[in-house]
Amino acid sequence: MFQYIRVSYDSKADSLLHLMVKDWELELPTLLISVHGGLQNFELPPKLKQVFGKGLIKAAVTTGAWIFTGGVSTGVIRHVGDALKDHSSKSRGKVCAIGIAPWGIIENKEDLIGRDVTRPYTTMSNPLSKLSVLNSSHSHFLLADNGTHGKYGAEVRLRRQLEKHIALQKINTRLGQGVPVVCLILEGGPNVISIVLESLREEPPVPVVICDGSGRASDIISFAHRYCGEDGLLSDSVKEQLLVTIQKTFTYSRSQAQQIFLMVMECMKKRALITVFRMGSEGQQDIEMSILTALLKGTNASASDQLSLALAWNRVDIARSQIFVYGHRWPPVRPSANERPKSPGAQRAGGGGGGGGWKGKARAKKGKGGKTKPEPPEETDPRKLEMLNWVNSLEQAMMDALVLDRVDFVKLLIENGVNIHHFLTIPRLEELYNTKLGPANTLHFVVRDVKKGNLPPDYQITLIDIGLVLELLMGGAYRCNYTRKSFRTLYNNLYGLKRPKALKLLGMEDDEPRAKEKGKKNKKKEEEVDIDVDDPELSRFQYPFHELMVWAVLMKRQNMALFLWQRGEEAMAKALVACKLYKAMAHESSQSELVDDIFQDLENNSKEFGQLAYELLDQSYKHDEQVAMKLLTYELKNWSNSTCLKLAVAAKHRDFIAHTCSQMLLTDMWMGCLRMGKSNSLEVILGLVFPPLILLMKFRLGEESSFHSSRENDEGKNKDDDKSSKDAASNVDATSKKGDEDEDQKKKRKTPIGKKIYEFYNAPFTKFWFNTLSYLVYLALFNYIILVKMERWPSLQEWIVISYIITLGLEKVRQILMSEPGKLKQKINVWMEDYWNITDMAAIAVFLLGLLLRLQSEPSMGYGRVIYCVDIIFWYIRVLDIFGVNKYLGPYVMMIGKMMIDMLYFVVIMLVVLMSFGVAKQAILHPDEEPTWRLARNIFYMPYWMIYGEVFADSIDLYAMEINRK
Repeated sequence: MFQYIRVSYDSKADSLLHLMVKDWELELPTLLISVHGGLQNFELPPKLKQVFGKGLIKAAVTTGAWIFTGGVSTGVIRHVGDALKDHSSKSRGKVCAIGIAPWGIIENKEDLIGRDVTRPYTTMSNPLSKLSVLNSSHSHFLLADNGTHGKYGAEVRLRRQLEKHIALQKINTRLGQGVPVVCLILEGGPNVISIVLESLREEPPVPVVICDGSGRASDIISFAHRYCGEDGLLSDSVKEQLLVTIQKTFTYSRSQAQQIFLMVMECMKKRALITVFRMGSEGQQDIEMSILTALLKGTNASASDQLSLALAWNRVDIARSQIFVYGHRWPPVRPSANERPKSPGAQRAGGGGGGGGWKGKARAKKGKGGKTKPEPPEETDPRKLEMLNWVNSLEQAMMDALVLDRVDFVKLLIENGVNIHHFLTIPRLEELYNTKLGPANTLHFVVRDVKKGNLPPDYQITLIDIGLVLELLMGGAYRCNYTRKSFRTLYNNLYGLKRPKALKLLGMEDDEPRAKEKGKKNKKKEEEVDIDVDDPELSRFQYPFHELMVWAVLMKRQNMALFLWQRGEEAMAKALVACKLYKAMAHESSQSELVDDIFQDLENNSKEFGQLAYELLDQSYKHDEQVAMKLLTYELKNWSNSTCLKLAVAAKHRDFIAHTCSQMLLTDMWMGCLRMGKSNSLEVILGLVFPPLILLMKFRLGEESSFHSSRENDEGKNKDDDKSSKDAASNVDATSKKGDEDEDQKKKRKTPIGKKIYEFYNAPFTKFWFNTLSYLVYLALFNYIILVKMERWPSLQEWIVISYIITLGLEKVRQILMSEPGKLKQKINVWMEDYWNITDMAAIAVFLLGLLLRLQSEPSMGYGRVIYCVDIIFWYIRVLDIFGVNKYLGPYVMMIGKMMIDMLYFVVIMLVVLMSFGVAKQAILHPDEEPTWRLARNIFYMPYWMIYGEVFADSIDLYAMEINRK
């Protein structure tokens, strides 16, 4: 089925384009292929027909082009229709083929008359009729009517004006290029030669692609193109041969052939705009490549404009083979003339990309004595100016490639000299976050949640917003660099006076307590004055690939995120962060009005990055176990000082945590310096009960010390890194000579008693058992004080219990204050994410309430004792947390916890049954009840116990009860 409209031959082109875009809902093309050729039926060599059709369709599909033809099923249009038919039968992708035909030559045109109707149309041609049928393989038709019947020509002006108008349209809002037009010639008569000449004379000229071997006009033009020189002239012998060919081809007289010859020679004056496709010739490309390369060279555009065209077509092969073919001859990319040179550290950071830090060191704008720095001189060297323009063009192309999600182009641009450190700035990153292009994502919804309100349609997302989004998605105590004070101070100074007000609305003025704010106001003003807002380095990032990967993840551009993940450093950390972000966004999408497909896509993306992180860990572990463990515990300054192990726990990446490397590391850290077998709990318990046994235990000290301990020692040594490095350099020879002797001495040397005692009590495994034993003693004492008679004043056992709970409460307060987040509210929120912390808080609060009542006289003391009895339930439940450590009991605790959640659904169903039976029973047996709260209890009381077999027969069967009494 196709769409069509009958229009006047002089209709305005803008109205027609509006119709096609708005009513027919066609997307503006990135390329317009105008096919011309013979109107009468002709045969093509089978091989040429196959190559022509395949190349034309490929050019249209890969670039999003429109194909303009004459619309009727004759001549060249029939061959185009055959190619369209083959494509539609093999692929679901639809090609936009628009036929522009004169109304007067259409067969069965009466069937098409009507407004806003669907009409059946017969495409079988009548061999006795001079009229032609429309080609059914086209998707749309414009039928030009000038009142004539059986004559061509009504569509010529309309088609030319429409092509000119489309050429003025921009490919998209980001690319300034107009829609390129190319004229494709297949066979044809004398009128086709005039069409070629008109196309070449257009302003700007339209490049022409000629299919050699298709016959008549195409062969004549290709013959002249082959033998004419750069000046567009032919030798006398070739000229005579061409004239004879024209006479034979068109059956013309000498004078008529001379006129056609002059037209051909006029075409040869613009020989550079003509591309001839010769099938089978050496080095000949497909016709699709001929069309695209003709556009690049025919438009006489600069390299940057050609790159924009290739980007619009999404043809990285064109860019690689036609634009960057001489890329290695460009001089190396240097900083632009109006930028200061980078510091050595900045150059190192920008070279490879890697983490996600921001360059926070601001340079002073004023020098000593208050003198301002002189402005750098303007560049006047033409070669350098050309170089700078090319760099700017590459960076603009990089921006377009990122926005349009063209991964291959991003890779190509990086390979051909785009310095990503120089490219990525704060404004550009914000522009990327605010782009409307790309797949549907949850970023807008998450920003709305962070802002706690509806966002205006034109709201511009800032990096401060992104920082809050990352903290929300990462959860816990994660702190993004975008929300740190150093970045916000720089951001405020670089981007206007309204920024501080926005931050104040978000409640993010400062991380420090309010008591220090007054003393820091003057310092803040000095910082604002000292920052050189004209320094371009301030708006750049130390690890740009890091920032771009996070952007790609938040915008749900998986292929781009995978490519950016491969660049830079800390690949394992980046994979885990992406895994966590995708999981959090999947949860957000399930809570929003987005479709379920987005949730599934986010889940799949999370699994893909999780698998990458696991494979990286596995490869690292196979290569070097110690290095793999260091990767897990390395403090990631660019990721809120987390470690890969922390990130894996936050992402709930069970496979990663269950890996042998992770388990060995956790076991190593858990045991500390203790060297024990699997049945080691008894030894530790005996050591706690009878401390002299500690001296008989084995420890891993010296070179055999645990990885955890050695890492702590390394961190301590790194504090004096500069001094120690100098000493190490001066003593390296002496150390190497004495290495073997020191090793033997360490083996023979006995571990000091004090060191053994310290390492025993400092091991996490020992601390766990000490805490467990003390908790069991406390629980036994608590049992004792509620089981025996309570005296007026607390006994010794009760004072021990009171002191234990008070110290536990103080420990919980310390945990809150010492947690990573900066603000007290966030500290509390992070602390309460753990279920057992909530249980402890409730148990401590209930106990303190009972203690206050217990210290009073009767009857308050009795109430306090009852609260004690209720409170011990919380402390017994707390034992389940201890069971979670055991490899046998732990899984059961987890299973029971999950089953409790699932059981709630059954409880709801059971509640419906209980209420239905309870209300009916109560109403039948007790019809005269007064309205009291006891009624609500009676509805559930007896039915609930009946579930367990207590049927209350006596109260139900009153007649039997009376007989029993008698």
